[in-house]
Amino acid sequence: QVYMVFSEELKCWCRAVVQSVQCCMSCYQFGCFLVDYAKYNVVESKNIRVPVGEFTKLPYRAKKCSLYCTKPVTLHLDYHKNTAKIGPAKRWDTAAIQHFQNLLE
Repeated sequence: QVYMVFSEELKCWCRAVVQSVQCCMSCYQFGCFLVDYAKYNVVESKNIRVPVGEFTKLPYRAKKCSLYCTKPVTLHLDYHKNTAKIGPAKRWDTAAIQHFQNLLE
């Protein structure tokens, strides 16, 4: 389900899909994917609303996608044999994601 969230970073209301919920001392925080900006954002419960009317039918400006035939890899270190090999990984490393985003910009 798509919600309206206020992004402190962008200083505007955005459409978002909630992906996680965390309980803080005074409120709940929602981990959201902003569907029009392709960004992840953490939003407090006071800054989330349900969209109304035709607004929910507008197409998203950003879409999640993946690179064709590109799999994540990581560096596997073996301290006993003093070797390092690149091998498959379950997830992309944070540094690899940041490097790819910098290349796109």
